[in-house]
Amino acid sequence: MAASNSHPRDEDYLNTVIPKRIQLFQSIQSEQLSRLQSLPHDSIKITLPDGTVKEGKRWQSSPMDIAKEIAKSVAANALISQVNGVLWDMNRPLEDDCELKIFNFESDEGRDTFWHSSAHILGQALETEYGCKLCIGPCTTRGERAGNLSRKKCGFKSMLSGMRYEMWFAAPSPQNVGFYYDAYYGELGLNDSHFKQIDAVALKAVAEKQPFERIEVSREQALEMFGDNNFKAILNKTITVYRCGPLIDLCRGPHIPNTSFVKALACLKASSAYWRGNRDRESLQRVYGISFPDKKRLQEYKHFLEEAKKYDHRLLGIKQELFFCHPLSGALTGLTRVRRFQQDDAHIFCRKSQIKDEVRGVLEFIDYAYGKFGFTYELKLSTRPEKYLGVLETWEEAEKALTEALDEFGKLWKIDEGDGAFYGPKIDISVSDALKRKFQCATLQLDFQLPDRFKLEYSAEDEAKSETPVMIHRAILGSVERMFAILLEHYKGKWPFWLSPRQAIVCPVSEKSQSYALQDQIHEAGYFVDADTTDRKIQKKIREAQLAQYNYILVVGEEEAKTGQQILRGDVLKKAFLTKMPVSIVGVMPS
Repeated sequence: MAASNSHPRDEDYLNTVIPKRIQLFQSIQSEQLSRLQSLPHDSIKITLPDGTVKEGKRWQSSPMDIAKEIAKSVAANALISQVNGVLWDMNRPLEDDCELKIFNFESDEGRDTFWHSSAHILGQALETEYGCKLCIGPCTTRGERAGNLSRKKCGFKSMLSGMRYEMWFAAPSPQNVGFYYDAYYGELGLNDSHFKQIDAVALKAVAEKQPFERIEVSREQALEMFGDNNFKAILNKTITVYRCGPLIDLCRGPHIPNTSFVKALACLKASSAYWRGNRDRESLQRVYGISFPDKKRLQEYKHFLEEAKKYDHRLLGIKQELFFCHPLSGALTGLTRVRRFQQDDAHIFCRKSQIKDEVRGVLEFIDYAYGKFGFTYELKLSTRPEKYLGVLETWEEAEKALTEALDEFGKLWKIDEGDGAFYGPKIDISVSDALKRKFQCATLQLDFQLPDRFKLEYSAEDEAKSETPVMIHRAILGSVERMFAILLEHYKGKWPFWLSPRQAIVCPVSEKSQSYALQDQIHEAGYFVDADTTDRKIQKKIREAQLAQYNYILVVGEEEAKTGQQILRGDVLKKAFLTKMPVSIVGVMPS
């Protein structure tokens, strides 16, 4: 549905404001390019992760130049770089000797940047198609991240009100990957009937290979550029502005080189939102989207969403009568986010010399538990952040102990520089379920500060000397409610026998075998068993039991009742489970 047929665009806004912004952007950009050219272009050394050193020119060479030197394939897939630990546009000139990393879509840094840039492409389509006033457009990824873009809270300050607005560039699981853009449309309410046109305009921008260009502006220049949009905000310090095609937006960045890297893009849903989350403020429209560097991934993602809908724990839980959303529980989005929750926390107090062994013990516990659930998992060591408590020597000693514990544990792990808690380093554990979604459930953190603040002490070998212990905070399941939801979706409602709330059901064929069906042998053997004593036909009983996901359906008829044959001994049922016997109906069914 074209916007012109459903809602009048603010043509004055489009014909006046956008050309004015472009003119200002080009003027400032020209001045800054001239200044760059006047700076000395002496040689600098660029060190790559493998130790290779490349030569470059200060204020001239860019990460993209280096990527092209490495290989054409590297440059063709390079989305973003990291210069001395700071995320950096691929075409932004290097300023000094540096350590350089280059990321593609397979990295957390690359995906986050890819989706953030896609939000700008979406914003361009929305602004040009509807004449709306853009607000914010972040990527919504959260959970599995590394580097400066991860877990970074971006503080904005409104030009008009001076109020501070904080937002996490974060939002677990593939249902929530991608990006969104909030905008003010007046009385227009967007819905999926608008998506086809929005997608078409966005893909037109992709086809144009619009470069993402960056400038730095003063507060006065920002006010001149965006003063007609009271929803725009500026940073407190350095203000950066990005352009792609006709879209010019306040943004910290960084961004991908150009729009053509986005080969597939689609709108997913639209919803209402309030400016700054305040229901007394303007009502906005939020459009969610997803994008990928190839069309195949987009189709796979759409298929995944359909599969995820089938196994939504909110539907399965109610269908299997496992839980209900009572007011007391205050469920907001099922069991993944509730007002009250339980957590399997434990706090281990130990000596510094015991950290490695205790941490390895926790890792082995996690491995055992997650192995039983059928999870695979990833490990990340998060090290000292920029702002931390305690002394450097203690941090280094703790990080060394965690590193040794991880190495001895024997599984692959990654390092997440600077992402530790302010009170100590930690190991982040993210699990992957059957739908290949990632969740962070378990946690293992060191804390030097609480024992010190509570003045905890123990007697050392020299009893005349007291020392302060270290505290290890660990959780295996994390939120019990959230883990229950994850397991329900992981198993797609088909619980393994050992964990199943419905291990077996006995279905008598008629009233004549009902008393036989009500024997307690299976229950007394320690298993959960039900009996269907309704007057339904046996075929209906079996069908209902299958829908309720009983692991075993035991059918008994008149013959079993006459002979007094045991239904199934507990040890036989156990053997059936242990050997994974592929039997859904056990017993004798009359022909």
